[in-house]
Amino acid sequence: MFYWLVELSDTVSVFNVFRYITFRTGGAVVTALIFVFLFGPSIIAKLRLKQGKGQPIRADGPQSHLVTKVGTPTMGGLMILSGLVVSTLLWANPANPYVWVVLGVTLGFGLIGFYDDYLKVTKQTHAGFSGRTRLLLEFAIAGSACLLISHIGRAPMATSVAFPFLKDVVLDLGWFFVVFGAFVVVGAGNAVNLTDGLDGLAIVPVMIATASFAAISWAIGNAVFADYLQVNYVAGAGELAVLCGAILGAGLGFLWFNAPPASIFMGDTGSLALGGLLGTVAVVTKHEIVLGIIGGLFVLEAVSVIVQVVSFKMTGKRVFRMAPIHHHFEQLGWTEPQIVIRFWIIAVVLALAGLSTLKLR
Repeated sequence: MFYWLVELSDTVSVFNVFRYITFRTGGAVVTALIFVFLFGPSIIAKLRLKQGKGQPIRADGPQSHLVTKVGTPTMGGLMILSGLVVSTLLWANPANPYVWVVLGVTLGFGLIGFYDDYLKVTKQTHAGFSGRTRLLLEFAIAGSACLLISHIGRAPMATSVAFPFLKDVVLDLGWFFVVFGAFVVVGAGNAVNLTDGLDGLAIVPVMIATASFAAISWAIGNAVFADYLQVNYVAGAGELAVLCGAILGAGLGFLWFNAPPASIFMGDTGSLALGGLLGTVAVVTKHEIVLGIIGGLFVLEAVSVIVQVVSFKMTGKRVFRMAPIHHHFEQLGWTEPQIVIRFWIIAVVLALAGLSTLKLR
């Protein structure tokens, strides 16, 4: 909405500031933050009233959670997504197709997560709807988005994968790009979902990753900087920095209420949506592999679950005391704040490693 004020810049020169992505990204951060601060308490109150007993706690999870987390409402992702939508509509360029693709995936994944949370709350069970159905819906949304991305971009780069640390090394996947991109988006969504198990554990690494991809999007979408950094230029990708800024602001606001002891949980509503956003931005910017570095913490959480399941089915033995891996450390005696803060530190280190790929080529 504010972007349209650029058209008046010939008459009122001050409106020219809305032309700059950096300014509008800052505006998106502040807007989303204020929105969540203002409306967060009322959203929490309504969710607590509607949900009654709150999010059901897994009986096979850490026993301490049955005492410390019982009665806490879920679906806190609604706060984040609301802040994202408001900020995006106000600050992003509505003519940019990538904005709508990323927003569509985020809200689509959020809707899937919302329905899953709804079933858990109403049935008072930690199991939502069919995992197979859920994955099919996720792949349908992600595949459609990647198909649009391949048509929006310039051939052959639109269907190619770039490799970090290497100059001008790309692999054109052709039609398989849609499958590859969908796998990245769905994988990111579910990896963040698995990470969301302790107060504040998921939201801060998500903010760190989105801040990193805000910088990547801006650089990739700027022809001068892309040439200087010797990375592949993607016209229009810079606008995604505004969406990443909105997530950063909304995430900060949410953390105020999610800090231990949490007043609300993010739920699948938020974790699936945020992971989907990260995956889609990575696909647009051709930094899918770098997402695996920046989001390495999410990868670690997902891999720990896969290893645990495969090991138990094949040998009858568990590699970890409990999966995802943050529960393993709980069983080892680490306190919740120790796990959360140490995982935050890991997320920062991985983000710095991922950002270094922009220059180390």
